[in-house]
Amino acid sequence: MDAHGGRRTQGERDAVTVEIGYALCSAAFAAAVLFGAVAGPAYVFGLTGGVRSALVGAGAMLAVVVFAVRVVSVLVRFGRGTQPSQPGRTSPDS
Repeated sequence: MDAHGGRRTQGERDAVTVEIGYALCSAAFAAAVLFGAVAGPAYVFGLTGGVRSALVGAGAMLAVVVFAVRVVSVLVRFGRGTQPSQPGRTSPDS
């Protein structure tokens, strides 16, 4: 979006859409991996009772937190425009 608050171009709208999709997909992947790492042993080792409930509950809570943090961090970073202009290179003033 330009500095004067004008309307977004189609390219800018597409970039926002792609970034939102990336944020959601990468967050879902990270949350699933974390849930599997925490709750997986409860299923693999056939745990029952309170231990299984605790692991599944902790895995679910951590997955939700990781999902939210990942989405917010990706979208905030995109909003700041901290991407280098050329991949693999940093800005001259950094």
